[in-house]
Amino acid sequence: MISFVRGVAEEIEEDSVIVEQGGIGFRIFVPASSLNYGIKIGAPVKLYTFMNVREDSISLYGFLTKEALGIFKLLINVNGIGPKAGMGILSALTTDELMFAVLSDDVKTITKAPGIGSKTAKKLILELKDKFALEDAYEQKLARISGSTEDPAEELFDSETDVEEERAFRQAQRDAVDALIALGYSGTDALKAVRRADVPHTADVDTILKAALRKML
Repeated sequence: MISFVRGVAEEIEEDSVIVEQGGIGFRIFVPASSLNYGIKIGAPVKLYTFMNVREDSISLYGFLTKEALGIFKLLINVNGIGPKAGMGILSALTTDELMFAVLSDDVKTITKAPGIGSKTAKKLILELKDKFALEDAYEQKLARISGSTEDPAEELFDSETDVEEERAFRQAQRDAVDALIALGYSGTDALKAVRRADVPHTADVDTILKAALRKML
């Protein structure tokens, strides 16, 4: 089992990247978001991997975070969703968008993924809803603070004060999302609006809510 591959991105293809490590080039299938924003040719990269073994092939699927890999594994355990479909879902939706869609029974958002119809989306929601927590959708950024961050670019804050301020801001964002849901918006739309709200990290709930509502008009 290959847990991760760390090397240099030598080539980028439509749905995969060739990572050179120790003179060997590994072809690793990755979500579109990783190709668009997280992986650059000639730059170092570390991908957490899942190996899919079939009679006629062995394929590697890679993700920039352990969280994304974990969600991919949950997806492919849903009956009717294989690695290709799971990768399609994580290419169409970020991990937190997927979690919010599942938790808010948002079939429409999940069917944005290629090859995922309404029936499969409903099955996915049914099987994964008890495996996601609302808090997880908000706390992925903070989780990288307490975890191991080998890449200095992933260091998000400079002090404990910054961490506490970020926690307070995240709580205000959570409250704003809850308020939008109470107003009748879907969890996915509420999260997107709050994330797009142009406010300082010292903003309170009312400020975030007003800014988010302007995004939804």
